[in-house]
Amino acid sequence: MLPRSGDVLHVTSAASVQFLRPILFRVIRVLDRPTYDGWLWLEGYELNAAGDAVNRRSIFVQRAGLEQVQAAPQPRQHTVRSTRRPISRTPARVG
Repeated sequence: MLPRSGDVLHVTSAASVQFLRPILFRVIRVLDRPTYDGWLWLEGYELNAAGDAVNRRSIFVQRAGLEQVQAAPQPRQHTVRSTRRPISRTPARVG
């Protein structure tokens, strides 16, 4: 699973030994840094029990150890107006 912006992850010691105390993490983005195979850098926010962001962090984790708690909402479709009203143009008075 490759995380997306907005995903909420449960990060445990399965993802990295630094997370003996598991955290909830909301992803901002996957950083484009060179890593070992199966590892990645994530930038985002550590969340408290209420789901509020308490700390901005960059973490280095194994992709296979991440558990998705909540998926990011689907992007909204761009809406296009079916009819356009003509713009009336009139000369502007100067001075």
